[in-house]
Amino acid sequence: MAQKISLADWQQQRGRSADSVADGNNDSLVYSTDKGKIDKARPTEAGGTAYPDGAVRLRREKKGRGGKTVLTISGIAKPVSELNELCAALKKKCACGGAVKDGIIEIQADKRELIEQHLSQKGFNVKWAGG
Repeated sequence: MAQKISLADWQQQRGRSADSVADGNNDSLVYSTDKGKIDKARPTEAGGTAYPDGAVRLRREKKGRGGKTVLTISGIAKPVSELNELCAALKKKCACGGAVKDGIIEIQADKRELIEQHLSQKGFNVKWAGG
């Protein structure tokens, strides 16, 4: 049968003091009755990455989206804030919804010509990819 020890004794055996855990300096602590669930620091959002040829890809997707058509725009090497501004402008132009996920802009409509025209006016080299 295992011997029962107090939390302070266990922490001392592991080389940690009770004060470091109370201060929140314990990265392996998942739940504490003192503070509740401890959330880990989230990494900062990454912007988009460019393709080697410098072109922006417009891809039409339906798979895994319940049959709804979504245009994904990838290859824009800008920070997240600029991608959000561009996404907002495209959503207004197309009168539809959309979002920025993992550096890729998703527009919830099949208006490739309109989006290609708008991106070309902004100075992007646009290529169609996918269906």
